[in-house]
Parts: sequence; structure tokens; C-alpha cells
Amino acid sequence: MSERIESVLHEERRFSPPASFRASARIGDAATYQELYRRSLEEPDAFWSEVASELHWFRRWDAVLEWEEPFARWFAGGTTNLSYNALDRHVEAGLGNKVAFFWEGEPGDRRVLTYAEMLREVGTFANVLKARGVTKGDRVAIYLPMIPEAAIAMLACARIGATHSVVFGGFSAQALVDRIVDADAKAVITADGGYRRGKVLPLKPAVDEALQRCPSVETVITVRRTGSDVNMEPGRDHWWHDLAKHASPDCPAEPLDAEHPLYILYTSGSTGKPKGVLHTTGGYMVGTYLSTKHVFDLKPNDVFWCTADVGWVTGHSYIVYGPMLNGATQIMYEGAPTHPAPDRLWSMVDRYKATVFYTAPTAIRAFMKLGDAHPSRHDLTSLRLLGTVGEPINPEAWTWYRRVIGGDRCPVVDTWWQTETGAIMLTTLPGAHDAKPGSAGLPFFGVEPAIVDVDGNDVARDDGGYLVMKRPWPSMLRTVYGDDDRYRNQYWSEIPHVYFAGDGARRDADGYFWIMGRVDDVVNVSGHRLGTMEVESALVSHEAVAEAAVVGRPDEIKGQGIVAFVTLEGDRTGDDGLRSALRDHVAKEIGSIAKPDVIHFAEALPKTRSGKIMRRLLRSVASGEELSGDVSTLEDRSVVEKLTGAG
Repeated sequence: MSERIESVLHEERRFSPPASFRASARIGDAATYQELYRRSLEEPDAFWSEVASELHWFRRWDAVLEWEEPFARWFAGGTTNLSYNALDRHVEAGLGNKVAFFWEGEPGDRRVLTYAEMLREVGTFANVLKARGVTKGDRVAIYLPMIPEAAIAMLACARIGATHSVVFGGFSAQALVDRIVDADAKAVITADGGYRRGKVLPLKPAVDEALQRCPSVETVITVRRTGSDVNMEPGRDHWWHDLAKHASPDCPAEPLDAEHPLYILYTSGSTGKPKGVLHTTGGYMVGTYLSTKHVFDLKPNDVFWCTADVGWVTGHSYIVYGPMLNGATQIMYEGAPTHPAPDRLWSMVDRYKATVFYTAPTAIRAFMKLGDAHPSRHDLTSLRLLGTVGEPINPEAWTWYRRVIGGDRCPVVDTWWQTETGAIMLTTLPGAHDAKPGSAGLPFFGVEPAIVDVDGNDVARDDGGYLVMKRPWPSMLRTVYGDDDRYRNQYWSEIPHVYFAGDGARRDADGYFWIMGRVDDVVNVSGHRLGTMEVESALVSHEAVAEAAVVGRPDEIKGQGIVAFVTLEGDRTGDDGLRSALRDHVAKEIGSIAKPDVIHFAEALPKTRSGKIMRRLLRSVASGEELSGDVSTLEDRSVVEKLTGAG
């Protein structure tokens, strides 16, 4: 890492919350936010004690925070249980008949589960796990489609103190092996399969293949979802429904230390084995509870829909834990967002009267490319708030989302956070702040971010630099599982005495943060270090472009040249004339220095199964290098194969 990152994106639009939204918001003005934020930094013990006291504890904590850089203990000495707080607490308050999940399978089958029914299901499955020898401290791998049993299994693990490791249901057997072996998992929860784009995605066969190399696994419990024929190994393999028939629904929640390991979630690295990000119980609970309540302005009658998969941190924090800690009613959907037709999600928003909708920029850009006709066929007026997550959103996608999906009336909250942070770190609060398209917004409570140079010195406003956190926060990762040195070196050593997120960013005159992309993705052109997100936003602001990804490749004169991979709107085709027009458009938007040297037109971009563009692979394509590193998260290998011949 060296030198500063130059900011070249200029976006002046602002959108204020509607007066009607502001009037009923939990935090309805900037002054209230500012006072709470100031208190969260100046009086953190009192602030976090008040928040934590809204939840149930078997034993109150002795200290809010014990900090020995880089290791934190939040709510030290306290004991609690996330499953109890997400279920029992609401049932005991008389909310047992409130809907927890409206679930819909891709084929169209539906289930409705209340909080009382979820408590019974979770208690039953917790007893199933105990009967199979799973005890507090054991690790359990969960490899399921987006069905209610995924949330039930996670909450059952949390109930008895088993640490869950959810593996996304689209991953390969090899990805399973890496994660099961690293966690030394004792049990695997899976299904015969799930539905995706009209086909059965087999899961149990991948488990069978993986377990040939996973000696720690003693038990496999399989949900019958598709009715596919699967191999059942006597003694090891059991059907979920068979075991549940003989189990009691009554399973008292285990009092767990605030620092008891709640889950491990693996993130892929460019090289080497995946990192097991470890989150613990008390601080994560408090962080996801508070951020869900305020970022989404959650109300008792809301119908909340986060479209993520539970295999990603967004599904952990903003499907299973944060919303359920707040007693929310949610929508959960199993399948592809455009199956069997491009309007599948909008038909569901209409059917279930969703009020809060949280999705990824890559999905928004895909919907933009499909056109306005699909959402316009449905009544989306139940929506009152929109959110985005997963990567920086370019301003054109942001404004389309607000206009077409939100009817120009819904605030849009962009949220910046990571698997490692556990909960939302930067955002606008929807009733308190103006939103700026493309900006991640302001710091959430207890979060102290800064933009610094490589030595840790603050840079001037509107200068690009490295995004860091200057103090610990409750939902932060505690370590990399089994590797404290990797945790220390990766997150706390590159810049002294701060958490380095790996992202470049700038902070504008109003204090809003603008994420410029991963530092690894910065392009160094003639000594100018440019963030890829800003060049991509300029490209996408052209009417012909649906999506763009920008990478650098070696250049003898400039150091690096800019290579852009572009997908076009609708059925448009690319030619040299459009290439020239796009280069001129970038020069007009942000300056000649950012003009791409090469523009490839592509049918699709290589993405992870969570929708993030894999720029590392594009760098290899742009430079003519062989693909290397971890590709276990790549959704469609054929996309890369086509790109190697892109023109």
C-alpha cells in the first residue's frame, strides 16, 4: 500500500426523507442522531448498557468492554442466549401468534410460521441435536437451501451453545471440505436438494462426496425438500423429520457467556485457505438488534424482506438474528429472483405487502437491465423503505431503484459493512438524513471511522484514502478461527492501531463516506491512484450500459492501463462506435485520466454466488494471465470462459 487514492466521482444530487416518513420515524431529525452518536462515542458504557438492557440476560455483565488490542470482550461476565432473545422473549410478551416468516419456495409452495411455531420447531431440533451428541462448544456445519429449516437449525445451535458454520448451498464439495475440516465440525445439516432456476440443486450428494475427507463428522441430518433419491449411510445419516418425530419441543435455552462463539463464517481469499471469521454472542446480538431497529426504522407492523441467502453474513445478521431480535415479520424466498418470470420478486412484494426491501446493487442493476415494465405490473405501494448491501452502488442504479421500485417516495439506505464487522457500520438513517446517491452515508452508533494515509494520518476532506475504524464495536469479529496471528496481521497491522477494512474511501464536506472500492482494485494510472467504483459509475451513467467492472493491467508507459468490461442494456450490441462514445463519456464525467484503454463488451460478468463481481479474475483476463486462487465462490464458470474471448 502506498500513496493516496484520488477521488474523481462528482455526484451532487440529494434526496430528503418525505415529511410523512420523518414524522413517524424512530429517529426523525439529524440533531437527534447527532446527540445519540456523540453519546455513543463519549459515554460508550452508558450507551451500550442501555441498548443491551432492552434484551434478556441471565446474568448482567461486569464490564461493557475489555480491550487489549486487537482482542475485545464485550459485555464481559454477562450470560445470555440469542435464540431466547429471538423467540422466547416475544412469545412470553404475547406475540406468539405474530408471523415470523412468510416463506415461499421457488416452485410456488408456501408456509407461514409464527413466533410460537418457530419456538417449537427450534426447541424440537435443539433436542434432536442434543440426542445426536452435539453439545455446547461443538461445531455444526449447515448446508441448506433458503428454507425455514436453515433459520431453525441456526437458532437451535445458538440455543444449546453449538457454534454454527453455514456454508452457502451452491458451494462445491471441495468448499465444504475446506470449511468442515477447518472448523472440525461434528455434524452436518443438509437437504436432499433445493430449487434454483427451475432445476433441483443437489446438496446431499455433495455432502457425501465431502465427507470422504472429513473424519470429524459423526452425524448428517437431511431435510426432505425435493424428494430426490439420496444415499443414506446407516448410523451416520438421518432424516430430519424422522428424528423430529421423537423429540420434545421443550428445550430450555442455555445461558451462554457473552463471548461464547456463536458462529464461524468463511470468506474466500485470493490465495490460500478461506478465512473463518468468528463472531461471538453478546456484542453481536446487541449490534444486530440496534442496527436493524434504526437503519430500517423497523415498526411492529412492518413486513421486512432481505433477499440475501443465509449462507452470507447478510442473511445471518439481517434475516435470522437482527430482525428476529426485533420481533419482525419477514419474507423468505428459496429461489432465483427471475424465475419463472422476471417479475417474481415484485409479485411477492405485492402479494405479501412488503414494507422494507433490502437487496444488492448487482440485483438492482440486473432488474434495471430487464426494464421498468416488470415492476410496473405490480402494486409496490406497500413499500416504505429500500436498502442496498454488498458493494458500492453506482448513482444511476440508486436513482432507478428509488424511482421505479420506491415510486420516488421511499428513502433508500445504502449500507456499508462486512462479514468481519457483523453489522452495519455506515449508512444514512432514513428519517434523519438526506441521502446522496452512491454514498454509504454516515457512521452508525459506536462506530468511529476515519480516512487515513498509509501511516495512519487523517487525510483532508474529499481526498481519497484508506477506510479504518479507530475503536472496537460490539458486533466485530473476535478473530480468524484457530488463527489469532492471521487476525492480527490481516486486520490490525497494515495501519497502526486501527482496524483496516481493505476499502478505499473518501469523506465529503458533510461527513458522508463514499466507498471507492477495494484497495486491491485501485488502478494506478500515470501516478494517479483511481478507485474502480468511480470509473464504473461513470460508465453505468451512460444510457447504453447496464453494468461495468473496471480493472488495471500493466502498461509500460502509464504503469497501469484501465480495462473495462461492460454489459449493455436490453438487446443492444457493442461496436467500435460505442467504445469511442463510452471513452468520451468517462472523460466528460470524471476526466481524461480515467478513460479506459480497452473496453470489452460481455454478456455477463463473473460474480460470486452472493452477487459480487470477481475483479481478481477480470484482472487475470485483462492481463492475459491464467486464472488462479480460490474460485469456489464463482457462480458460473462459463462466464469467465466467454470473457477470455471477449471483444
